[in-house]
Amino acid sequence: MPEINLLNTHPHTKRNYEKRAEEKTPEIVRLAKQFGKDFFDGDRKCGYGGYKYDGRWKAVVERMKSYYHLPEDAAILDIGCGKGFMLHDFKEDMPNCTVSGIDISEYAIGQAMPSVKPFLKVGSADKLDFPDNSFDLVISINSIHNLPLDRCKKSLQEIERVSRGNSYITVDAWRNEEEHQNLLKWVLTAETYMHVEEWKKLFPEIGYTGDYWWFIAD
Repeated sequence: MPEINLLNTHPHTKRNYEKRAEEKTPEIVRLAKQFGKDFFDGDRKCGYGGYKYDGRWKAVVERMKSYYHLPEDAAILDIGCGKGFMLHDFKEDMPNCTVSGIDISEYAIGQAMPSVKPFLKVGSADKLDFPDNSFDLVISINSIHNLPLDRCKKSLQEIERVSRGNSYITVDAWRNEEEHQNLLKWVLTAETYMHVEEWKKLFPEIGYTGDYWWFIAD
């Protein structure tokens, strides 16, 4: 179960944890957890502050294609796909691939990129409506930790079930107390977050054999 950062081409954002903590009222958290317009395209204190395509996933897609030795006709699933930005880039890089995406947000699916919108649907990670061994690669970036622990565990088992062997997830975690406190100040939607060693212990306990990395509030 490799611990590997396949997202290190992403720009590193400087986060103001104290400002987030001051702004994080119960109402802000409530709005964020609706995963609607406020979360994606509203004020930054509610979520993304404008979730727009900027091409940043292109380098990630190229690295995943190489790392997992994906065939040109690979079947790829993105759990928590949002507006489909990563899947759009997969289709651009690998025109013969088959893409599927699910997201809990009706808003995000409704605002999805036209190139992949027909392949996206509203759904939850702990109930994947796909047969066993359906995908050459299953991806979930900063998504399954938004479920409470029991459903998060189920989502990992579902990822394992529908994958043909390759899967990649990132989840909220920390390595020291400073990162722990920063994460508590920052998160709006996460329900399950823990020390990296706790995650590493959990994965084999519930049967997840895929790759993983962390969202660290450093």
